[in-house]
Amino acid sequence: MSVFPQLSMKSEVREHLCNVYPRKEGLSELDKDEVFEALLSCLSHPPLFTCLRASTHLHPLQEIQHRLEQHLEQQKQAPAVYTHPQLPDVLLLPVHGPRHVDLLASEVIVGAQCGNAVLRGAHVFTPGILSTPKYMKVGDIVSVFSDVEGKCTRGAKEFKGKKVFLGNGISEVDRSELFCSDGPTKGVAIRMTEPLYQSPSFDGVLTDEVFLQNLPSVVVGHVLGPRPGERILDMCAAPGGKTTHIASLMGNQGTVVALDKIRSKMEKIIQNAKMLKLDCIKAYCCNSIHAVSADPAQEYSAGPPYPEESYDRILLDAPCSGLGQRPNMTYSWSLKEVCSYQPLQRKLLTTAVRLLKQGGVLVYSTCTVTLAENEEQVAWVLKTFPCLTLEPQVPHLGSEGMQGAGLSCDQRRLLQRFRPELAWRGARFSQSPESFLQNANTDTIGFFIAKFIKNEGAVIKVTGHSKDDSSESKENQAADATARGAAKQTEGTVSLMSLSPQEEEIQCCVICS
Repeated sequence: MSVFPQLSMKSEVREHLCNVYPRKEGLSELDKDEVFEALLSCLSHPPLFTCLRASTHLHPLQEIQHRLEQHLEQQKQAPAVYTHPQLPDVLLLPVHGPRHVDLLASEVIVGAQCGNAVLRGAHVFTPGILSTPKYMKVGDIVSVFSDVEGKCTRGAKEFKGKKVFLGNGISEVDRSELFCSDGPTKGVAIRMTEPLYQSPSFDGVLTDEVFLQNLPSVVVGHVLGPRPGERILDMCAAPGGKTTHIASLMGNQGTVVALDKIRSKMEKIIQNAKMLKLDCIKAYCCNSIHAVSADPAQEYSAGPPYPEESYDRILLDAPCSGLGQRPNMTYSWSLKEVCSYQPLQRKLLTTAVRLLKQGGVLVYSTCTVTLAENEEQVAWVLKTFPCLTLEPQVPHLGSEGMQGAGLSCDQRRLLQRFRPELAWRGARFSQSPESFLQNANTDTIGFFIAKFIKNEGAVIKVTGHSKDDSSESKENQAADATARGAAKQTEGTVSLMSLSPQEEEIQCCVICS
């Protein structure tokens, strides 16, 4: 049921989304308002299912499922572990909550990002703590709250601002260790024993066998349909959840090129590839806008830029406004920032079309809910590049695309939009086996997928982009610099690669976008 306030955002952003978002045939104005209110409510709550992508290129799914069940039993946690009937490499675990947990007198305040991680099964790591009782010692039982507005001062002994209750836990450090002059120690600070939402922690669990990932992000890899021996490009790859999935689906046979413009993020992709024993992945630090060569005589080489029509399949999981992420209780961006992603995405799409072989497949995805970044981008692609046509998606577990971008009914049916608000009624889902899998397909993050094929005999006429990043508008620079953090804030067994090392530790168990 609904226990948290709706996702809070600037009034200009709320008004904009309300005007463009709830587009569904046959809905009255009242029904549209209810759908939008449901969206804001569900976004502030975690999904009630944990999705694990199994490394089926290394082990059979049933073996991984069995070892996971054994591990959970040893940890005295015994949630059922289900397989997914349409995704042969997915394991699903129900999340139990919200549960009744009594408030305690001692309060610990954590940052919003840390709080979001706790709601998805993580313990509290030391960098995430903002405030503790004055004399907190190892072994103290405390109530944990999230500072959703970011107003708590680090080192405070109490906090009277807006906060939400996350559950109770046991302190594993003294207060003096958290706020010393040398900075906080690393590791778990509060071990959650009574979380409001009960979900196993997967920090360090079967690291080469299971990978925490949101269900729509797993669907993307299957929709792309990689085959052994192909050359595939992941244009905005960090931290590598989808990259490693593509390589796994290929059976580690072929080449997967992963690009991202920030070097530290590329190191995370390489780390994840090694952890999952995937050696067909080649990672390069590159702004993907400039990944295509203007020299028609250039031949394919190991690193970018690449000649046109170099890739069999391309995934563009684009930088976006990240408005589909869950849980998220406060969205601080301005309307200008929200709207700044469309030009950047179109530059990336243009490069993708040039790099795609004739007969090749391009998949475009985002983890946001805006029309401008999703259906409107599809309409722009179809108008700008007549060589591209929409293709059916397999599997198709989400809803069809929304109205408002000028797409036909048939075109919208070929799109895939995960809309958790359509199933959200502020009530707890049934946990019966009959309804579990259907609920798991709907109670997800907000997500969008479009699949294109490049027709044979295509001729593309595009204007080149300057290699000088300073030629981009300030809005695009801001979007390009910050989008990976917002759009992929929870992918893999570690998180926001744009954060400091201390902040990264906060989210070490959060689930991918």
